[in-house]
Amino acid sequence: MHHARLAWSPELLRYDFGPGHPMAPVRLDLTMRLIRAFGLPDLPGLDVVGAEEASGAMLRTVHDAAYIEAVRRASTALEPDPARGLGTDDDPIFPGMHDAAARQVGGSVALAEAIWRGEVAHGVNVAGGMHHAQRGAASGFCVYNDAAIAIQRFLDLGAERVAYVDLDAHHGDGVEAIFWDDPRVLTVSVHQDGRTLFPGTGFPGDVGGPGAAEGTAVNVPLPPGTDGPRWLRAVDAVVPAVVREHRPDVIVSQHGCDAHGNDPLSHLNVDVDAQRTAQQWVHALAHELSQGRWLALGGGGYAVVDVVPLAWASLTAEAAHAPLAGGMPLPADWRAIALEISEIEPAQTLGSAVPVAWRPWADGWDPEDPVDRAVQATRRAVFPFLGLDPSY
Repeated sequence: MHHARLAWSPELLRYDFGPGHPMAPVRLDLTMRLIRAFGLPDLPGLDVVGAEEASGAMLRTVHDAAYIEAVRRASTALEPDPARGLGTDDDPIFPGMHDAAARQVGGSVALAEAIWRGEVAHGVNVAGGMHHAQRGAASGFCVYNDAAIAIQRFLDLGAERVAYVDLDAHHGDGVEAIFWDDPRVLTVSVHQDGRTLFPGTGFPGDVGGPGAAEGTAVNVPLPPGTDGPRWLRAVDAVVPAVVREHRPDVIVSQHGCDAHGNDPLSHLNVDVDAQRTAQQWVHALAHELSQGRWLALGGGGYAVVDVVPLAWASLTAEAAHAPLAGGMPLPADWRAIALEISEIEPAQTLGSAVPVAWRPWADGWDPEDPVDRAVQATRRAVFPFLGLDPSY
């Protein structure tokens, strides 16, 4: 059996909000070129399949019918609907918008189905992770919420519990809102503090709907400037404990790589090495807890040469059980193409060969450190609902 399946179609490059918009298709184009330059599609552990458009019925498992119709109208008649987030600066309308967004969903859902059937252990959709889309509105470059629809598909196929781990610099607000009252779905988001970044949500006290769902939303808002070692410390201090307690049948993760210091849209400073380390941790949790069932999605990431391709080629290789070595040279032919396409001089290597030195929470926390204070606020707010001790 292939360890992993990557969903990809060149048609996914049609998700294009136009010139000057940060969510530029070149980020996916350069990612797929790097995945090929590293020879990942030739690995025995990786199977590459297309991505078809999700049906209206599939979209309606999460989105309001009236909203889907509004997206269709925006796509064909080019009618904006600002009340539904369509035709805003973040989400300009474009011809074929519905088809392109439905294809993102179709890629994620087909992977979810293959994982649940046992055809593959891991699925990767670098074009997915559209975590801001709401039931009835586009938001933050996201039209349809493929992450939420894939989670709903796992539930509809019989999963009793799903854990969603969101490592994007921005709060995974759409997925959280959609499953706010559903105790079957744990949503964990590690992000830049909403007081300083879009979408302005995701605080420690936001723990899920009252009653059975309390404790199934977990938010770790980090101060601007948080670096890789401190980010890993925050991830480690919260994510494994709450995911283990949830005992998920499957893990869905969102690997937006916009927490990087070069990213133009956020103010964190998490290098590719730290992001790659977190990918390894999520992968290991899937094998520990979910019989390996793991759906890994892309997301944000707007440093289109030095960060996005490196992070998501690494994610794909990790899922294929053929991880790329830190510090390895980037292929010369890819660097030449990346320079030609972007006019940005690419990095020479895939991060550093030296493992990130981070300090585990168990070593004790520092009340003077703003990252530690943020982590402790989350642990105090949510751990008691899960029967976990926030203090140790």
